This record gives sequence, structure tokens and C-alpha cells, in this order.
Amino acid sequence: MLAVAVASTAAFAGNPQRAGSAGANELLINPWAGSSGLASSSISTVRGLESTFMNIAGLAFTEKTEVGFANTQWLVGADISVNSGALAQRVSDVGVLSISVQSFDYGEWDVTTEDLPEGGAGTISPSALAFALGYSQMFTTNIYGGVNIKVYNSNISNLNAAGVAIDAGVQYHEGDYHFGVTLKNVGPSFGYTGDGLDLALPVPQGGYAQSFSSRSAEFELPTQLAIGVGYDWHIVRDVHRITFTGMFASNAFEKDNYLLGAEYGWRDWFAVRAGYRIDDNRADGRSTSALAGPTAGFSVNAPLGSSTNFKLDYAYQLTNNFGGIHTFGGTISL
Repeated sequence: MLAVAVASTAAFAGNPQRAGSAGANELLINPWAGSSGLASSSISTVRGLESTFMNIAGLAFTEKTEVGFANTQWLVGADISVNSGALAQRVSDVGVLSISVQSFDYGEWDVTTEDLPEGGAGTISPSALAFALGYSQMFTTNIYGGVNIKVYNSNISNLNAAGVAIDAGVQYHEGDYHFGVTLKNVGPSFGYTGDGLDLALPVPQGGYAQSFSSRSAEFELPTQLAIGVGYDWHIVRDVHRITFTGMFASNAFEKDNYLLGAEYGWRDWFAVRAGYRIDDNRADGRSTSALAGPTAGFSVNAPLGSSTNFKLDYAYQLTNNFGGIHTFGGTISL
């Protein structure tokens, strides 16, 4: 926990005025339905595959093998979808290894040029991919920690950008009380390269044009430091449970966020949840994010055998100026 706090000192040089100046903002999109229904406030209580995004420390609770997938319709009406998959495998009495991938599809865009500003020069299909390898370990019966190494790649026509980022997280559990800290997307700056940056310019006194290469400015990663708490209220132990979660997220390149969530669970078979996101708008007094307000979701867990379960998740998040965000997912535990 101390190491995460010290590392964040150097990572955070941003403020709300620098919003939008970071790149690879896809790394802040939660692809999983369970935690999305809690407004992504569950870094202190998350367990299993969803920990690969929320807090890698929670991966250590994986009992044997988990395989999961999810689809997100991001900002409905913008023709953006996110497909995700992950595999978690216990490799020792205390350690769990994970592999996860997120694929971002932005649909088709019209190509515009100086001569065709309204399009008509064909279409392009931008995409991005984030691949992660994670490891989490139980250090004591109360303390869990882990590291996630991510490789990010973005393509648009004949341009490409690739970089590496690291997540680190810790969870502390004491009975029904939970505490979590995570630092996300720490890594070096990088930029776009490729033939798409070439310019054809006339050569002075030459009477002909020649291709010249230009360089793209590098961008920084959207680093985030988050601290969260949680509490389990057992109305009837092992039957009726309500979990309360709260989180504060400090962002290097956008406004800070306050996230709240509550989940009701009936045995291990069904859960319904809701959350709320609050942006810190004190700097300018107005909302500048498409993500705002309430979230909701549910989970249904169906036993498929003595040691196999299939869980179906759904979440919805309200947004400004779009049709919201729908996330569907499923997890198989072996």
C-alpha cells in the first residue's frame, strides 16, 4: 500500500484543465457488467475475473478456474462496442494467474480530405486492443495484492500506436469490512507512427512534389489512483446480504470521481445492484463528462454441476446526450 502511494506521487502531474490531453483512454473503460452496475465502486470487494480491471488484488479469491466474456455497447448511438474475455487459473495455494483482452470497435468512419471535406474518399475502421497478464497473491488471511501488466495497441488507417502500462492493487479484509487501493495505467509516453503522417509537399524550385515524414506528439497514459471501502451487512447470514461500496478516484487527466454502490444478494444465486457516479465539478461548476448519475444491474448464478457454475450479468449506465451504456457478460467457474 505504501509503495502504491509513493509511486502515485510521481505519476500525478495533471489537473482538470488537462482533461482530454491523455491518450489510450480506453484503459479507463470498465468492460465487466457486475462492477459496472455498482458504478465501478467495488475495488475493495471485487473478486475473480472482474478484478483484472477493477483491482487485480481480488483475483486471488479465484478458487480454481474461471473463464469470462462480456460485450459493452458503449454510448449507444455512437456505434462503439467493446468485447472482452479473460481466463483466471489458480497456480498455487496462494497465487492466481490471469490473461485478459479488450477489443474496441469504433465502426466505420468516412475519410475526409482537403478536396473532399464531406467525405467520399472511402471509409476506415479504427480499433484498439488491450492485452493484460496479471498475477495476484494472498499474503495473509487479510491482505491480498497483485500486479497487472498491459499492452495497448491502437490502429487507425495507416497509423499505429503501441505502449505498455502497469496496474497494482491491494485489498485488506477484516470480517465484514473491506478496504482497497489500486493504481492504474502507469507507464511511459508513446505516440502514433506510420505512413499516415507523411505529407506530399512541392520542392522549392524543383517543379515536383516529394513525400516528407512528420512526427506525432507523444501522449501520456490516463493514470488513476483509487481508494475504496466496503461493508457486508448480513440480514440473515448466507441467505440475505447487502454490500455497500464507496470509492474515490483521483485522475491525472480529468476530474476526480466519487463512486457509490449497493448490492443485495440472495444466497449465491441472485444479486441486484445499483450505483451512482459523482464528478468533482468544483473547478468549472459544470458537467463535462458523458458519464453521469445512476447505474444498475443484476446477476444470476446457475449451478451446472457439483463444482461448475455459470453466472450471467447485466448492467446499464445512464449517460448524457447518448442512449446509455449496456453491458452483458457471463462467467464460468470450474
